[in-house]
Amino acid sequence: MDGTVRANIKPGMLVNIVLKKDQRTGALTEGIVKRLLTSAPKHHRGIKVMLEDGQVGRVQEIIEDDF
Repeated sequence: MDGTVRANIKPGMLVNIVLKKDQRTGALTEGIVKRLLTSAPKHHRGIKVMLEDGQVGRVQEIIEDDF
């Protein structure tokens, strides 16, 4: 599912994000969404989220959607 549309992302979802420090390499970090930080309905680089472990990055892909 598309990580650039805010409506597709909800707290509790398992996602892959790219951290700011990994933007050049594109390395992905997997985690569960704690909260959404982007207020816009869409963002071309991905919606910014905070994971449950406190890491912040932009959603690249939604892995698990239990809703």
